Amino acid sequence: MLNNANNSFTRNFWVDYLRSALTVLVVAHHSALAYTTFAKFDKKTYIFSTHPIVDSQRWVGIDLFQNFNDVFFMSLMFLIGGLFLSKSIDKKGVVNYVRDRIFRLLIPFFFLGTIFMLIAYFPSYYVANNKETGIVVFVYDFFHHQKWPSGPPWFIWVLFLFNLIGIPFQFYFKKLNDKIAVVFDSFGKKPLFFFVVFYLFTWVVFVPLTMLVGPGIWVGYGPFDFQLSRILLYFGYFTIGVLIGNSDFNKGIFSIQSGIVKNWKVWAFGALVTYAVLIRSEEILTKAIADGMLTVLNAHIIYWSVYVASCVLSNLAFLTIFRNFMDMESIGWNLLNENAYLIYLLHYIFVIWIQFCLLSVSASAWSKFLLTFFFAFILSFLVSSFLRKIRLVNKYL
Repeated sequence: MLNNANNSFTRNFWVDYLRSALTVLVVAHHSALAYTTFAKFDKKTYIFSTHPIVDSQRWVGIDLFQNFNDVFFMSLMFLIGGLFLSKSIDKKGVVNYVRDRIFRLLIPFFFLGTIFMLIAYFPSYYVANNKETGIVVFVYDFFHHQKWPSGPPWFIWVLFLFNLIGIPFQFYFKKLNDKIAVVFDSFGKKPLFFFVVFYLFTWVVFVPLTMLVGPGIWVGYGPFDFQLSRILLYFGYFTIGVLIGNSDFNKGIFSIQSGIVKNWKVWAFGALVTYAVLIRSEEILTKAIADGMLTVLNAHIIYWSVYVASCVLSNLAFLTIFRNFMDMESIGWNLLNENAYLIYLLHYIFVIWIQFCLLSVSASAWSKFLLTFFFAFILSFLVSSFLRKIRLVNKYL
């Protein structure tokens, strides 16, 4: 340990470490997708597959892990992404802030994201086209037939867009800064009320759109893809992050003395229980529809309402656990934090190539998942550490 809790608040170590932990979860999440029981591979258009590489080895336990992550972790990433918008604009000014976002988000997404995804998706092309290795044909197929898939870096361009949209909102929020601070500080004294407000807000920005367009629809142009059913959810959580960031959240809503933070065990237990209910509800609701006890519409409303509860409780659990236990600086966490962004950009290459290399290996799904995750994470970390020796890379990434 390098520092005490009081000194760490100025840098918000717990937020940095939470963001880093979520990056590790992203690596694990993608490492798991080749081994889920619902995985399918589309040889005609591999980008329509559930994952670029699909193994014959499957395990339902990996489904549970993958689905748990999917319920909450990207919404939490966007909430964290909004936390420091206000302070960054105040420190840099609008012009320098936009310039910084272009160099840190848009350019890496557009150029590094494209190069990295070209490397990452080649095994998928190879499998889909009966071991075809023509690079020129692959590149043409990548941009024209597969429509320039963005892969995990989709998050980066959407975050960039939210940052731009957030600028004019921020000037409005500034005028209400004192009132916003009072509201969010008061939530710390009313954890149950905060949960209800957070739940209702999440329900409104997620459930109606999901039921309207379906949960799995992705839209976009070129590499600028996004999941349509979740775009309001992500922007809503980003906005919550911006609003919280306009308050002194380490002394208010996320103070160690806050009722929200003190109840971390409640949120963690609730997250696990609610997720278990969510998984069990699929079978129960399907049977209820078949038996004529529920309409499809009502069953969907119930399912997505439980889904929202799982999302909110998992968000609160991770936020409060890290606020409680990550209030001191750590060398290991600092190293992870320094490399987290490049790990996010790089990991898909190693995940897919390792999964591809393991296709012919006789091993369990669980073993292949662990091998993929371990080596993808280590290799991403090592390459990131090497690239960050380059001055320009270290400055922006």
